[in-house]
Amino acid sequence: MTSRWIDIQAEDGKSFKGYLSLPPTGSGPGLMIIQEIWGVNAHIRAVADQYASNGYVVLAPDVFWRSEPGVDLDYNETDTKKAYGLMNSLDNAQATQDLDKAAQALRALPECTGKVGIVGFCMGGRLAYLSAANGSVDAAVAYYGGGIDKFLDQADKVKCPILFHYAEKDAHIPPTAVSAIKAAFANASNASFEVHPDTDHGFNCWGRPSYNQKTAALAHGQSLAFLSKVL
Repeated sequence: MTSRWIDIQAEDGKSFKGYLSLPPTGSGPGLMIIQEIWGVNAHIRAVADQYASNGYVVLAPDVFWRSEPGVDLDYNETDTKKAYGLMNSLDNAQATQDLDKAAQALRALPECTGKVGIVGFCMGGRLAYLSAANGSVDAAVAYYGGGIDKFLDQADKVKCPILFHYAEKDAHIPPTAVSAIKAAFANASNASFEVHPDTDHGFNCWGRPSYNQKTAALAHGQSLAFLSKVL
């Protein structure tokens, strides 16, 4: 795989960066990886490379660029406090529009040969859901997306296939929130849910104490199987 940072043109004429990782063949369907609150850090870049190794042309856009470009934080107390501050000041509507422009930029790359999907983690899971509702992508995967239950007025707008991953013992997303999201999609044939037993929030991130190797591997396989049907 090869990787580089590219410039993405925003709707207001400004530009922001995205980490692009290419598959071994050099081309393939497009996939956006949307960061957690710690930015496009080493872990998110590694996840982008992971999906690139699976044959996707992967773009991880810098979500926080309007507040602070190039955020790259660790999981220690100081960085996490800063990360929460950045998340709390994020304009979800503006970020969704920025991700729409990122999806357009990905589609326009000569290496991108097919449709474009999106996979988001935590805050990125919420943005993946909102991007699906915005019609920006052809498929969406939301890993333990916090706050989706606050945007269920957008559920009817999600027309593409969407897969939700949740952790049974999530300390950040209560079962009532998951139930509300399931209820909003009860009659939607395009939505599917995986609730992983004996796991906590952030199970896919190997840099955090909540990492669960078995569940991360299973969910990754489920996500690949899901994306392969659409992209």
